[in-house]
Amino acid sequence: MPFSLLKYGLSSEYPAEVDLPAPKDLKPSYDVVIIGGGGHGLATAYYLSKYHGVTNVAVLEKSYLGGGNTARNTAVIRSNYLTSEGVKFYAESVRMFKELSNEFDFNIMYSERGQLTLAHTDATVRAFRQRAEVNKHFGGRTEMIDRQQIRELVPTLNMDPGHLPVLAGLWHIDGATARHDAVAWGYAKQAAKRGVEIHQLTEVQDFVVENGRIKAVKTNRGTVQCGCAVQAIAGASSLLMNKLGIRAPIHTYPLQAMVTQPFKPFLDPLVSSSALHCYVQQTGRGEVVIGGGSDPYPLYNTRSTLELKEGLLAHAIEMFPFLANARLMRQWAGMTDMTPDYSPIMGRSPIDNYYLDAGWGTWGFKSTPICGKTMAELVASGGKTPALIAPFALERFSTFQQVNEMGATAASH
Repeated sequence: MPFSLLKYGLSSEYPAEVDLPAPKDLKPSYDVVIIGGGGHGLATAYYLSKYHGVTNVAVLEKSYLGGGNTARNTAVIRSNYLTSEGVKFYAESVRMFKELSNEFDFNIMYSERGQLTLAHTDATVRAFRQRAEVNKHFGGRTEMIDRQQIRELVPTLNMDPGHLPVLAGLWHIDGATARHDAVAWGYAKQAAKRGVEIHQLTEVQDFVVENGRIKAVKTNRGTVQCGCAVQAIAGASSLLMNKLGIRAPIHTYPLQAMVTQPFKPFLDPLVSSSALHCYVQQTGRGEVVIGGGSDPYPLYNTRSTLELKEGLLAHAIEMFPFLANARLMRQWAGMTDMTPDYSPIMGRSPIDNYYLDAGWGTWGFKSTPICGKTMAELVASGGKTPALIAPFALERFSTFQQVNEMGATAASH
């Protein structure tokens, strides 16, 4: 084996393949400029090149590839939402996630483990029954389970935490996880193979707008003309929209999470409780990931706080008491761009050739494949909105047709 490795290392064919081409200068113009080199921006570029033959595309990322919210989430994939529009959209995303490793020829470490959401009150049980039926009707695999089934599923769970005994659970069979950086790199690698240019350390600073259309994008590396532009920058969405005078009801809040030292496997499903404002999962490496709701105040920052850590850990210990002896390894935060109805904004903007992929809050990672595919279809068609994302248009806030997903998260905001 050592001889084989040495022979491979000294071979003229090594390395056999690189994931991304070497950095290059920006071209003077592109058909499409995608702002944001996270999962959504890279997925849009990939589907534009693969399904629509649009390859004169530049993805502009102000930092490193997938270094924003894509790298700062807890990688949960699910479709157990509240509305018919939400369930249909996310169920299609789950279906696409299952095939990504084969499509990329790149392992995204997709792991279907199921998600268990705990009900602590009669009102929550009633709400979960309705939610289960909506999910079943629109393609999700979700069902109600009782206390005994929960004990069998998660033997280490404390069924009677404090004054909030567990009454029942919403069991979402399709709940899964994947490597967030692998998803970003898989899309980047395949998009680059098809001619898409990916420019890291390239920050969009302003725009040139003429006659109600984007003519050019100004960056720290120069100005590039474009046929159209797509915004996919998550937590900083409202900052860029403000430069163009686009009004949207988006407020950005920090969202924190943390991870413990590794343990031998004891928890396969993802377990969450909106009453305790906490969710817990165990990674393939044995670490326990603990997360909860967003901070209660707006902030464009990804700092961590002792106050949030103490609160989250107290609730995690109520669910799994033995975690009181666990050592915390690290803590991090992302920026969640929240809308009033807790649903994203996808589609056209008041500027003809500027498209919005924003307002994701805590839903962004799990929507990556289907958002990229539908946004690519929107761009390639010149602005014809696909039916699947039509309910998520910006104008729904002025026509009072919100898609209310408040309470659909694993931990209440």
